[in-house]
Amino acid sequence: MASDRLLSQEEIDNVFRTAKGVRPKDDPAKRAQVYDFRRPDRIAKDQLRAIHLLHDNFARSLASSLSAYLRAYVMVNLISVEQLSFLEFSQCLPAPTCIVSLSMRPFDGNSILEMNPQMVFPILEMLLGGSGKTPLKENREITEIERSILTGVFRIILHDLKEAWAPITQFNFSIESYETEPQLLQILAPNEAVVAIGIEIRIGEVSGMMNLGIPSIIVKMLRQKFDQQWSVRKSDSSEEEQNRMWRLLQPAKLKFDARVTGPMLTVQQMLEMNEGDILDLDYPIHRPVDLIVNGTKKYCGRIGTNGRKRVFQIESVLAPE
Repeated sequence: MASDRLLSQEEIDNVFRTAKGVRPKDDPAKRAQVYDFRRPDRIAKDQLRAIHLLHDNFARSLASSLSAYLRAYVMVNLISVEQLSFLEFSQCLPAPTCIVSLSMRPFDGNSILEMNPQMVFPILEMLLGGSGKTPLKENREITEIERSILTGVFRIILHDLKEAWAPITQFNFSIESYETEPQLLQILAPNEAVVAIGIEIRIGEVSGMMNLGIPSIIVKMLRQKFDQQWSVRKSDSSEEEQNRMWRLLQPAKLKFDARVTGPMLTVQQMLEMNEGDILDLDYPIHRPVDLIVNGTKKYCGRIGTNGRKRVFQIESVLAPE
């Protein structure tokens, strides 16, 4: 008697596997990894390396700026540059902490700047007259007054960050809002990718992290500018570039010296000189004089007069030393 039972999809797949000699445990589908199509594609590795180099320069510049502002020796080290989802980035931040939302004009979108409490409160202590070099165990939100005191520190950070990005594009970073809880950030979608930059700041025995998150979509928009900045330049510049360099050099000032060299004297001999003594320069009047340009011998000629002014007549050009 015929059966009306329908085979399931798994039973049909098992029939084909058996016919092909493939056992269920060897099925390639079992080894496949789940891919989330909502996750944006990642930026190229060479662009990440360029961003690493860019923020390495930012770390060195910030160390100098903060040392001058805080009047203490500050070390700033770039720790990591990686791409994460915004959810992963926010989950890596401590709570409570000091978070600043930054606009990035002329581009739409916001970046995130976070500074750990382990670094915020020692900096506040230094700005208020303390040493700030002893670790503090503070785990609270900053007050409105403390936030206003930190404005100068954030102004320095954003200035150096803007200068670091200047070879690529002109970002105008400005503070839009403050936050203390990473879970309350509503700036980006949870699955949107960000370039996460981890930077360590150290003052004496105190150290803490500063984290910067930049939307990957903005970084990808600048791919062409990254390629132009780090591409190998041709040795022969264009005529337009040469003219531009000439215009920049024209206002430069040079120092010209025509010197008659003479004998060497000791300090004792110079102190014994009196009014009326004659100093023999031992330099023939017909010997040419060297004209020195910015400390380098460039021309050879003779010294003369033009009315009441001293002049130098160039007779030959000296070969480069």
